Amino acid sequence: MTRFIQRSLAAAALLISVPALADVSVHVLDTNQGLPGQGVDVRFYQQLNGEWQLLSEQTTNAQGRINSFALGDGDHYRVVFDVAPFFDKQHIDSFYSEIPVEFNVTDKDAHYHIPLLLSPYAYSTYRGN
Repeated sequence: MTRFIQRSLAAAALLISVPALADVSVHVLDTNQGLPGQGVDVRFYQQLNGEWQLLSEQTTNAQGRINSFALGDGDHYRVVFDVAPFFDKQHIDSFYSEIPVEFNVTDKDAHYHIPLLLSPYAYSTYRGN
């Protein structure tokens, strides 16, 4: 039993000492219908040496979420929500085709969450948690 406890404590110490990797999540909320924004394509970029580099492309799930984009080496990032197809599928005219959100990463160990409150003629975004 003592050996089991020692191994368990050693394993726990390893888990605690591993630094957390910073990441970004997004959540699209369709405020026009009061539903999650399912099926929105989102591109994730970092800026290095003045150039935007695509890191990942994902699509929001049934809850309107993308749970994790891994950060790259930069400090400046952009998520681009491709909302035109989302509204086109619903046969809804919209003013916006893409919504870019640029932000700075100041803490490489933090989690960054970007909600997008979306309607055909307006949107709002903020840093969530």
